[in-house]
Amino acid sequence: MFLAAVIQITSTSDVEKNLGEASALIERAAGYGARLVATPENTNFLGPAREKVERAEALDGPTCRGFAQLARRLQIHLLLGSFNERSEVPGRCHNTSVLFGPDGMILATYRKIHLFDIDLWESVSYRESDTIQAGDRPVVAATAVGRLGLSICYDLRFGNLYRRLVQDGAEILCIPAAFTLTTGRDHWEPLLRARAIECQCYVLAPAQFGRHDDTGLRESFGHALIVDPWGHVIAMASDGPGLALAEMDLDRVARIRQSMPASAHFRPGL
Repeated sequence: MFLAAVIQITSTSDVEKNLGEASALIERAAGYGARLVATPENTNFLGPAREKVERAEALDGPTCRGFAQLARRLQIHLLLGSFNERSEVPGRCHNTSVLFGPDGMILATYRKIHLFDIDLWESVSYRESDTIQAGDRPVVAATAVGRLGLSICYDLRFGNLYRRLVQDGAEILCIPAAFTLTTGRDHWEPLLRARAIECQCYVLAPAQFGRHDDTGLRESFGHALIVDPWGHVIAMASDGPGLALAEMDLDRVARIRQSMPASAHFRPGL
């Protein structure tokens, strides 16, 4: 059994401020005893999309180096929920999660597969694919604190991805996000609880909150939370920057899966 924490911040185009705020909350979580800490999608930058591409970094760039040093100094598993990773495609970057071990080494990277291209109405329209190059590989990382299935934000709506992560051994699902206020107030918690219930996994969902300075003055829903494998929300952040902490008991995952062996009953051929 161990403590995990999810971080909630309001990122903008001010990278130094974003990383400073995230680092302070990570340190606070580690001070409480958290051994696994996760930050939201777009931790280092949530500003104009084209600027995100122009300022994209490599995996050995300053953002990842800073997170590696922090993980090593605090002796924690640390998930950089996502950052703008440089890609080989002109005009596009990757939206990439990076998991660091307590020694500061990269344990896993995941590039967001499902891109947020939506037109809810005139005032709510996004085209993530204009500037993001999609990934194509599900990722489960085996760590000293459990097997973590990685995903990012809009991936949450695609249950088949999470079933694949469970088939690949996931016990904890990481879903860092910047869910919009419009969709988040109705869909965020129900979808997270559904993923936890159907996958019989813990869900860690760090979140962006409030107004950012990207196009259209986007506003994120927040409510960073942790869900247990029975679907109960066991921790949630309040409004504004902050964090949520909860105990992870992977024996509970095993007991639930043994008593209700849903994965064994799954019929993929239908």
